[in-house]
Amino acid sequence: KLSWDIGENDRLELSAKIRREDGRSNVGDITTADAAKNNDNTEDRFDLSWDHYGQSFLNVFRFTYEDVLFNPTAYSIGSQSVYTEGQNQDRVILFDDATSGLAIQRKGQKGPAIQNDITFNSLEWNGDHVIKAGIKYKEIELTQSENSTANPAFYYSVNAGQFTGMPLGTSAIPYQVRFNLPFAGATPSVTTTSKQLGLYIQDDWNVTDRLQLNIGLRWDYEETPSYVDHVTPAEVVAALTGPGTNPAISATYAEQLAKGGVDINDYISNGNNRKADKDNFAPRLGFSYDLSGDERHVLFGGIGRSYDRNLYDYMGLEQVKSALSGYTIRFSDTTGCTPAPGSCAAWNPAYLTGGAEGLAGLVTSNVRNGEIDLLNNDLVTPYSDQFSIGMRNSVGEWNTSATLAYIHSKEGLVFTLGNRYPNGDFWQNGSQPWGHTPPGFGALILGNNGIETKTAQLLLSADKPYTKESGWGVSAAYTYSHARGNRGGDEHYAFDAATIEQYPFIDLKAVPEHRLVLTGIYDLPWHITASAKVTLATPPPANDIAPGSYFGGIPRPVAVDAPGTFGHKQVDLSLSKDMFVTENVTVQVRADLINAFNYDNLNGYLINWGGASYDPQVSYNPYGSQYAPPRTLFLSARVIW
Repeated sequence: KLSWDIGENDRLELSAKIRREDGRSNVGDITTADAAKNNDNTEDRFDLSWDHYGQSFLNVFRFTYEDVLFNPTAYSIGSQSVYTEGQNQDRVILFDDATSGLAIQRKGQKGPAIQNDITFNSLEWNGDHVIKAGIKYKEIELTQSENSTANPAFYYSVNAGQFTGMPLGTSAIPYQVRFNLPFAGATPSVTTTSKQLGLYIQDDWNVTDRLQLNIGLRWDYEETPSYVDHVTPAEVVAALTGPGTNPAISATYAEQLAKGGVDINDYISNGNNRKADKDNFAPRLGFSYDLSGDERHVLFGGIGRSYDRNLYDYMGLEQVKSALSGYTIRFSDTTGCTPAPGSCAAWNPAYLTGGAEGLAGLVTSNVRNGEIDLLNNDLVTPYSDQFSIGMRNSVGEWNTSATLAYIHSKEGLVFTLGNRYPNGDFWQNGSQPWGHTPPGFGALILGNNGIETKTAQLLLSADKPYTKESGWGVSAAYTYSHARGNRGGDEHYAFDAATIEQYPFIDLKAVPEHRLVLTGIYDLPWHITASAKVTLATPPPANDIAPGSYFGGIPRPVAVDAPGTFGHKQVDLSLSKDMFVTENVTVQVRADLINAFNYDNLNGYLINWGGASYDPQVSYNPYGSQYAPPRTLFLSARVIW
C-alpha cells in the first residue's frame, strides 16, 4: 500500500493484493493420494483511491480491478479406479489411480469497478445533517466450468463373502465405466460479462443533542447476459413438449409436469422473455438516543432491508449442464447385461488407456442427452429484512452492549427435482420419480427462488479497550441464536419434496445456539505483546433427511439435537515483538498457536434413527471434518515504514 499526500486537500492511495495458492487436497479417508486434486488458485486485486477534502465535504473516488481464479485440477491423469461393495456404485470403498473428472473446475471473475462517495457535513435544517451519497459500477467477466471429460471412472466389484453368485475378492474386470463427453459443438464452460450498479443516499440527522436519526435508501441492479439472453436448446424443448413417459396417462411430458404442479413454460427461455430484477430498493431507518447526554448510556435500534445476489456458481448451470453429458456403460463380462449401444458393451482392456475419447464409440455422443438444468424466467434477488434494538454503555474504562436482533431472509435460490410420475405424483411407494426423466435425457432440475430463514439473536458484550498507558485489554462477547428455515443458507439443492414450499421449517445447523468469545492482550517486557482468544460454542443440531418409514413412506427433513456441552472449543495464543530498526522503520515478528490444546472440534454427525419407532440418536463422526484446524503454529513477519 502506497500513500501520497498532494497538498493539504488531496490524498492518493494505491494498494495491491497478490495471492497464490498451490496444494494437494482431498487426500485420506477413501481417497488415495493418486486420486487427489491440485488446488491452483490465484487472486490479484488493485485499488486506487483519491480523497479530496473540501471546505464542507469529502469526496472519495475509487478505481479497482480484480482477477480471481478458482481452478482445481487433476493431480493424476488417466483412468480412475473405484472399488465398491459388490456392484453397488453408492457403496464406495476406495478411489484410486487418478483424479475424478468431477473434481476439475475453473471458476473466475475479473474486471474493473469505479465508485464515488461524497459526504456533506455542514448542513443545517431543524438540526445538523451529514449527507452521504454514492454510486458504484462494476463490470466483470464471469467464467464457470465444472466437471471434465478427463479421467473416466472404472468401477470394480469387491466381495468379502457377503455376496453370493459373485467371485470372491476384487474383480479384475470392471462392472461399469462412467465418463463425460460434450455435446457436439458445445463446451462445458460459460463466460459472461455481468454489469452491476449500486446507488445510495443516507442522512445522519442530529435532531437534538441527544437524538440522531439515520435515514437511507439504496438501489442495486445486476444484469447477467448469460441468464437474460439464454435460449433453451431446441432438443431440450422438444423433449419437454414431446411424449410423456406413459402417453396413455399423459400425452406429453409437459402435461405430465403440469399434473404435478410444474408449468414448464415458466422455465423455457426464448432469449426475450427474461428481465433483470430492477426492484431492489432497500430502505433503512436507524436511531440512537443518548439517555444521559454524556454518551454513557445510549439506546439504539434500526430496521432495514439488504439485497444479496444470485451467485453465478448456480446461474451458469443452465449452459454448463446442457453442454456436457454423463454416460454409464456396464460390461457384459461381469454384469451379464446384453450388449446394446449406449448401455452395455463387452470388456476391452484398451478402454483403460483411451480416455473418454476412446469410449465415445460406445455411445451416441453427438446428441444432447445429459441432465437438464432450467432456471425460472422470473428470478428475483434474495434479500433480508433486519430489525434490532439495543443499548450501549460506558462505565469508566469499560464498554458494554446488549442487542436484540431479528433477521428474516427470503428468496434464496434453490434447485428441486422436476421429474414427475405420469399422473403428476412426486412420491410413489416411498420413491421419487428418478426414472421418469424427459425422454432421452437425464434428470430435470429446476431452479427457483424460495429458501427462507428466520434468525433471532441476543448479543451481549463487554470490553476494556487496550491502551498503551494501561498495557492491557480484555473483551467478552456472548451470542444466543435461534435459527430456523426451510433450508440452510448453503444448501441449494432440495430433492426430498416436490417444491421448496413443501419443506418444513426446522432448527438450522448454520449457527450454534450459544457462543462465547473471550479475548485478552497484555504488554510484556522488551516490547513483546501476548494475546489469547477462547471460543466456546454449543453443538448445532444435525440437519438430515429421516427415512420415510417413520412418516407414512415419505422422507422428512428434520433437526436432531447433537450430544455434548461444547461443539466447538478452542484456545488460540500469540506472541508478537516490535523491533525498531530506525525512527521510521519497525519490524514485527509474530507467532500464533492456533487451537493450542488440540481440541477435536468435530462437525460431522452419524445418526441412528431408531428401531420400529422414530427415536434418533446422534453421535460424532470420528473421521469427519472439523470446525477448526488441529494444533497449528503460524509464524509471520512484517515491515512497517
